[in-house]
Amino acid sequence: MKTILISLLTAVTLTGSALYAGAQDQAAYADDRSDGPALVRSLYNAINRHEYARAYSYFSEPFDSYETFVKGYEKTVDVQVLIGPVTQEGAAGSIYAPVPVAIKSTEKGGREKIFAGCYVTRIVNAAIQEPPFTPLQIESAELEKVAGPLEKALPKVCHPPS
Repeated sequence: MKTILISLLTAVTLTGSALYAGAQDQAAYADDRSDGPALVRSLYNAINRHEYARAYSYFSEPFDSYETFVKGYEKTVDVQVLIGPVTQEGAAGSIYAPVPVAIKSTEKGGREKIFAGCYVTRIVNAAIQEPPFTPLQIESAELEKVAGPLEKALPKVCHPPS
């Protein structure tokens, strides 16, 4: 019974058509690269657990140095993410999944910030890869600070790279 209760408390719950993950999944380790939304939830699970090397590893080509990436989260105590509908598209041996997100970041002292935008995830067709295998990764991220509330900040759609 205790295991079931812990699983229920740490599960990602459905809110309308958007997926929500936040402080409740800190206790459970989540590393899921099965699709774009799962990868983004895993990213924020790693950040909430202060597992920055794991979070950093989800990016195909990180935009900052590891030290700068970690420093960006030094005041962060919790991150919640809403994920909108995702449509996958294939292009030149890859599958892209633009993932619309709205994020609420809570800092030490309780200050909250809301961000919205898109992550684009990509996996190269597994049948044409040679070792070492490259799993699903975050190809790009475009987020900007927006006014809340979190539930109203979620973009309706994101587009794949052209």
